[in-house]
Amino acid sequence: MSNVGKGWWCAAALACAAPGAAWADTTLTIGTVNNADMVRMQALSSEYEKSHPGVHLNWVVLEENTLRQRLTTDIATHGGQFDVITIGAYEAPLWGAQKWLKPLDNLPADYDADDLLKNVREQLTVDNHLYAVPFYAEASITYFRTDLFARANLTMPEQPTWDQIKGFAQKLHDPAHGVYGICLRGKAGWGENMALLGTMVNSWGGRWFDENWKPQVDTPEWHKAVNFYIDLLKHYGPPGPSDNGFNENLALFAGGRCAMWVDASVGGGTVSNPKESQVAGKVGFVRSPHEVTDKGSSWLWVWSLAIPASSKQGDAARDFILWATSKPYLKLVADKYGAEATPPGTRESTYTNDEYIKAAPFAQVTADSLKAVDPAHPTLKPVPYKGIQIVSIPEFQAVATLVGRQIAGALAGRGNVDELLHTAQGAVDRTMKRAGYYDKKPVISKEATP
Repeated sequence: MSNVGKGWWCAAALACAAPGAAWADTTLTIGTVNNADMVRMQALSSEYEKSHPGVHLNWVVLEENTLRQRLTTDIATHGGQFDVITIGAYEAPLWGAQKWLKPLDNLPADYDADDLLKNVREQLTVDNHLYAVPFYAEASITYFRTDLFARANLTMPEQPTWDQIKGFAQKLHDPAHGVYGICLRGKAGWGENMALLGTMVNSWGGRWFDENWKPQVDTPEWHKAVNFYIDLLKHYGPPGPSDNGFNENLALFAGGRCAMWVDASVGGGTVSNPKESQVAGKVGFVRSPHEVTDKGSSWLWVWSLAIPASSKQGDAARDFILWATSKPYLKLVADKYGAEATPPGTRESTYTNDEYIKAAPFAQVTADSLKAVDPAHPTLKPVPYKGIQIVSIPEFQAVATLVGRQIAGALAGRGNVDELLHTAQGAVDRTMKRAGYYDKKPVISKEATP
């Protein structure tokens, strides 16, 4: 076993002498998002420090939009503020291709890289080099209150349509008793409201760009999807939905305030845990809604750990991220917080673990969704890009943030959807023109056809 491999294995198993002595007085600065799984990682990292007495962990835990801004600025300027960063399926391939991340080749045998889900690992790989390791992966799924559905004599299909979801929301919306028909992301951000809306647009047969990189924001598909979304939340959602992102909606649903919620499958661990959820044992899980098509109706996202090329603590950072994404770490989480809290979606072995399957009623729909999604062919009509709720180009972050702000404004009552989409179309068009996309020869998958 390599020294690096021995480091993470011993730390995870909590059973070895201190291999971290090789990095005496080393401080690793870790930038991560304030999601529940990362908060648990921070709490459990004391076990890592115990077995690595020379390593000190400095945590920078931020809200999702703020984290992305900080990390993007630091990585692009080679600022060197972070040794470990939490990034997703959007950043990893783009930043890896730019050589802004250290490649993670020659992983130790005990790490069992072959156990990583193929569809997940591919999102973090460029030219056969892995540039990040998955901490957890998620699809978007539908959560619903089984007790409320039973009381109203309603049956949730295994693969509902958005129209069916709206009908259920109408029947279950009961704000007088503190229950809203549906909770959805409304907070502006390319990884917040636009993650959900990207899948909704796909479901209505839309796309971000056509074969020649011309924006498609001002099209019937976008208008139908966005107007449906705003109408749904205005009539059957909680007050102030434009303030709610993943964490806010998770708290609402776990607190019994939502009859349904369409969002990341990773929330299943929280809503199924009686210590964290008032509705544990009363939640059903099915596939994400579709409408005209199911192509691109569920996203694939991977929160992963990577090492900036600017880090001067590369070896120590590598040891830490292998520990935090290892099979022994998953067991550590299960032992401490319950099997249902195991970071999901990264390893085949998680879904052959009977204890996890029994404790996690959302496990099967998560696994099925992750394996079914196809980021290489994300839409009904042909496109020149990869990505379901994202577009694999550097400009997407700015473009989707701009559109997301416009839509969040409309949700808050500031402006008309159709006018805002027309305005957004012009802004995206100018961005793509300046970036030279109209001079590029389109590269379109033959399989991405209607």
